[in-house]
Amino acid sequence: MAVLASQLKETHGIEVLIFAADLSLPTAPAVINGFVLQHGVEVDYLINNAGSYGPDLLATENWSDYQSYIELMMTSVAGLCHYFIPPMRQRGFGRVINVASVAGQVAAPGDYSYGPTKAYLISLSKSLSRTFSGEGVKVLALCPGFTHTDFHKSEKLAKRKEASANFLWYDVDVVVREGLRALEQGKSEYSSGRLYRFLVPVLRSWLGKWVLKAVGVTRG
Repeated sequence: MAVLASQLKETHGIEVLIFAADLSLPTAPAVINGFVLQHGVEVDYLINNAGSYGPDLLATENWSDYQSYIELMMTSVAGLCHYFIPPMRQRGFGRVINVASVAGQVAAPGDYSYGPTKAYLISLSKSLSRTFSGEGVKVLALCPGFTHTDFHKSEKLAKRKEASANFLWYDVDVVVREGLRALEQGKSEYSSGRLYRFLVPVLRSWLGKWVLKAVGVTRG
């Protein structure tokens, strides 16, 4: 992160403040807001992109682990919107991208954690967007499909990536470019990648479970 901050400053003259916070803790949004206020920063763009695949709702031994997961995936996003959207409304300008997922648009067998939390982000974003769009604040639930990032570097997810079809994967720049464009167009929900904009309606139909199995996303 420090290297990226240095590159942004040297190349574009952008001053970067770095602050680390554990978003699985209930206090994180308030702590982040305190840091922002302390440094006199006005937040015009809020990108909620933190997340992980998480524990299985039914198989995890410690309920507290799942509660921490909910904090990371859902509550922290709501908290940051709570702190930063009201000032955006007062200034008459604000942009929020909540990075959800195609997994939040389609119910997949065996997914009791990741997909449902992303579905919450989609619903929250759409409601915020429709409420405040006339006040200069735009909110988007960006729903990527499989994307080449460090997210799939863990042993478990790396195996899933190897087992899935290559044509399902997009580069990060496609997701970012399409997401920013959709945000400025005033969309409240957007699936990045032309393939996924075609696939989502299919996956929501009775063919969905067969398609997921055929491309290696689910088994059985």
